[in-house]
Amino acid sequence: MLRLLKPNMKGMSMQIASKDISAVSMVKAALEKAEKYQDYHVFVSLNSENALKKAAEIDAKIARGEKVGRLAGVPYALKDNFLSPEGKTTASSKILEPLESPITATAVKKLEAEGAIMIGRTNMDSFAHGSSTENSYFGPTSNSKDKARVAGGSSGGSAVAVALDIVPFATGTDTGGSIRQPASFNGVYGFKPTYGTISRYGVVAMASSTDCVGFFTQNPEDMDLLMQICAGQDSYDMTTLPDFYTTTQSRQDSPRIGIIKDFDNDAVHPEIRRALTEKVDELKKAGYEIVELSMPALKYALAVYYIVVPAEVSSNLSRHDGIRYGYRSAEAETLSEVYGKSRSDGFMPENKRRIMIGNFVLSSGFYDAYYLKAQKARTLIIQEYAKAFEKCDFILTPVSPNPAFKLGEKVNDPVSMYMEDVMSVPINLAGLPSLTIPVGKTPEGLDLGLQIIGPRRSDAAIIALAMQAGDALRGPAAPARILRDGVDGDTKRQDPREEEVK
Repeated sequence: MLRLLKPNMKGMSMQIASKDISAVSMVKAALEKAEKYQDYHVFVSLNSENALKKAAEIDAKIARGEKVGRLAGVPYALKDNFLSPEGKTTASSKILEPLESPITATAVKKLEAEGAIMIGRTNMDSFAHGSSTENSYFGPTSNSKDKARVAGGSSGGSAVAVALDIVPFATGTDTGGSIRQPASFNGVYGFKPTYGTISRYGVVAMASSTDCVGFFTQNPEDMDLLMQICAGQDSYDMTTLPDFYTTTQSRQDSPRIGIIKDFDNDAVHPEIRRALTEKVDELKKAGYEIVELSMPALKYALAVYYIVVPAEVSSNLSRHDGIRYGYRSAEAETLSEVYGKSRSDGFMPENKRRIMIGNFVLSSGFYDAYYLKAQKARTLIIQEYAKAFEKCDFILTPVSPNPAFKLGEKVNDPVSMYMEDVMSVPINLAGLPSLTIPVGKTPEGLDLGLQIIGPRRSDAAIIALAMQAGDALRGPAAPARILRDGVDGDTKRQDPREEEVK
């Protein structure tokens, strides 16, 4: 007798360890897949020994009839900017390569308290600066469908780990699209919650006013469970919100879906425009009301983002100086040289570019001309979204103007690379939740995704919409259910939404 989480009854993705399915077998299978797909360069390090040890401990608990968590034995991949004593947290950078973390990120604690097992750290753009995972000290990650193309970024390794079915879920961070864009490029679900929903404590900072912790999954049902586990206030992170995430009363009978007409132009790839048109038609047929929106302030979002975020980047990266922790240049003879050479050797070119931009816009004589104006424009963007949500309940847009591009195509053209973020950064500036959903493929077999955006704290409603709309909204990603447990006695965990299936 299995216990299945409603409403999806079509498949299974997150298996939970039981007397019939051991944690050790699941972890071994994940590690074998990680080795099988090592040419995609998904992981910067594997956690094999510790993972198998934890799996054996969970199996022993189940054998003794003890209670286990909702993710007991489930293997997962950890983006390399989450602090944890298991493996070195490098943020895929040289300057942090020697770092051994003394703390564990709050999100990691919550996942592992429920029995999840980290099998490895995933590759990323160094310090999360990038949109392709090419800006990694350890080299680029390949797209799950075409090794000659990018995985997206900055959480490219996590997205590919889920897309290749190495693990059922992976962590990510989203500062301007770093979860949603690689999810779109690899045909999986990627969720950026409302700003402050999940604690950022123990996550290497990029831009503190836009950073969000989120996840990659193969279906929205699993995303819902992860959000239930990780959402909530944290005394170590003053920006966290009181826990508002609940799946009860999250569905709406006839939600209105907004479409932003400002994004319907030649700058958007024709296959993405086609996918959006097809989904809008399907939603209309399914009875959803479609509302056309004009949001002209969004055209300023990219410029605002690349003023505000580099300013915060320059501040956050100032702590990496070759003195307190991390890499220190052996060639330095004076204190000034320690700072200069350690940072010059330790940071990637994109890190340096953002530090320089940030210092410039914050410098005397330019603060008012750039940074202050950008913050005022950010307020206009927030207000524009508020007005839009008076007319609709959710907004459906592309995630990126293009499908996955070729490795090396944009890496030496930073402006072209930044343009890939034009549809994702406004959501971060406004602090809104957004879910990438896979909706199809190009004729070449590249994945296409769209994103559902909602008002602040509508996180559960967005995920519920992805489940509720069914085939009208979902693409080819594997529909799945969560196997809760297959054992009797004390190990059963009651959930009011569960039902028994023989």
